[in-house]
Amino acid sequence: MLQNLIIVSEQVAILFVLIAVGFVCSKTKLINDAGAKHLTDIALYLATPCIMVQSFQDVKFEESLALNLGICAICSVLIQVVSIFICRPIFRDKNESRKRVLRFAAVFSNCGFMSLPLQKAVIGSKGVFYGAVFVMAFNILVWSFGLVDMSGDKKNLTVKKILINPGVLGAAAAALLFFLKIQLPDIALTPIRYLAALNTPVPMLVIGYHLSKTNFSRYLKDKAVYVVLLLRLVGIPLAALFIMRACGVSGEILIACVIASSAPTAATTTMFATKFGRDIDLSVGLVSSTTVVSIVTMPVIIALAQTIS
Repeated sequence: MLQNLIIVSEQVAILFVLIAVGFVCSKTKLINDAGAKHLTDIALYLATPCIMVQSFQDVKFEESLALNLGICAICSVLIQVVSIFICRPIFRDKNESRKRVLRFAAVFSNCGFMSLPLQKAVIGSKGVFYGAVFVMAFNILVWSFGLVDMSGDKKNLTVKKILINPGVLGAAAAALLFFLKIQLPDIALTPIRYLAALNTPVPMLVIGYHLSKTNFSRYLKDKAVYVVLLLRLVGIPLAALFIMRACGVSGEILIACVIASSAPTAATTTMFATKFGRDIDLSVGLVSSTTVVSIVTMPVIIALAQTIS
């Protein structure tokens, strides 16, 4: 386990070096609010779909892989649905705005920006292959349950919002090409690879930018923040690990799902909090604090998953 811990720690440390660069860019005014928003859009609308397509193109179709894809899809959905049922009764803050942000932050992980680079580094192309499935499940749930829960209004829920978003469209396009055994020509695949390469540095710069704007001292006295930290970074990923292992899931699927479920709070928390007038400062604090603490928790949990897989 020690060797696995060292390897994963090195990969997580690389991501945090990039986050530190984003932090410095913010302090030196190389990135401002508008720039961070544009970088987020580039990562969300270009890099994430491209890395999904690339990962599926790098793996040749096999019946065993198709079966594993189905198993991964079931695991991905169940992990996040169970997380919802665990977290809903825990957060009963009298302040409705705080309660909804805390609950959302505990349930939804940064399974795209933080997990995909780590899945690729730890597992290889198949890591992103399985990671894309988790991201697709995440997007369906975040744009259905997450949207309604944060807004408090079921009228915001539409089929279009669930299906027409970068995560779902990117994974769907990648899966379609995979199952139809279509190999893109170099003139199309090479630009996709270049854009996919942005999926690691660009989101890390954005996370570093937001970290530079966070007043951590404000959240040190907030007990609810510690509950979110414990659930998001330890409780949920460990529950996912041991339940999947007890159900016979092992190997790359297990590790990929554990990486996704052990990631810090999704940046979507702040985007939704802003959109629906919830506690924005709390959302930024939760995204930032879970990101910082994850440098310790992710290597340990991922190394444990590698050991018992």
